[in-house]
Amino acid sequence: MLQNVIIGQYYPASSVLHRMDPRSKLLASFIFIFIIFLANNFISYGAAALFTLFVLASSKVPAGYLYRGLKPVFFLVFFTLLLHVFMTKEGDVLFSLGWLKVYEGGVIQGLYISLRLMLLVMMTSLLTLTTTPIDITDGLEYLLHPLKKLKLPVHEFALMMSISLRFIPTLLQETEKIMKAQMARGADFTSGPIKERVKAFVPLLIPLFISAFKRAEELALAMESRGYRGGEGRTRLRELNWQLRDTLAIAALALLAAVLIFTRS
Repeated sequence: MLQNVIIGQYYPASSVLHRMDPRSKLLASFIFIFIIFLANNFISYGAAALFTLFVLASSKVPAGYLYRGLKPVFFLVFFTLLLHVFMTKEGDVLFSLGWLKVYEGGVIQGLYISLRLMLLVMMTSLLTLTTTPIDITDGLEYLLHPLKKLKLPVHEFALMMSISLRFIPTLLQETEKIMKAQMARGADFTSGPIKERVKAFVPLLIPLFISAFKRAEELALAMESRGYRGGEGRTRLRELNWQLRDTLAIAALALLAAVLIFTRS
């Protein structure tokens, strides 16, 4: 399961999304996060879902690859649905069994929140699937450039975010390797009570932290040996180029926002 996590992964392909400017993809992700909260009925959520499916198809990321990567999120989505179904007491009673009552408002609210969570995860995952960590760093630094007037370390912040995203799959692979090594020595992570399973994961933390610190030190030494001294005076091998497709992507999100506002209850 850890190998299938797609957060921080880059999937190489030749698609419109891969060729877009990283600044437009970052802006589009932020805009989508805000406008998805405008949806509050089945029509508006349907429009947002259709838009998301169209973007997924445009990315040329295989559906199976995306499905395997989103499988760990399904439990959280299902738990969110159940939480709203049994805790929200609005509307007519659909089901009653003693003290347990399921209300119409709880089912509808659970479906809305679960769908919103899935759409957010899919759209934000596409950002890292179609953008290399270097491009994300350059895009973030450019978008945050006005904050330099406030003496904020914009370049360092963008680099930190990029390294963090890149280290997610690396640490997951390291966790998988340590788990297999300990399972070969008799450790059991899959059976027994929940309390025992949690205890079994505790011995993973020390070697995982040691490995993370070691990798961080190796990265710091590699950057220093290559003459890295911060963002001042640095040049880029590839300049960012905003094109018509980037403008059309932002315009499409503006159109989606207008549709969501128009179809709101």
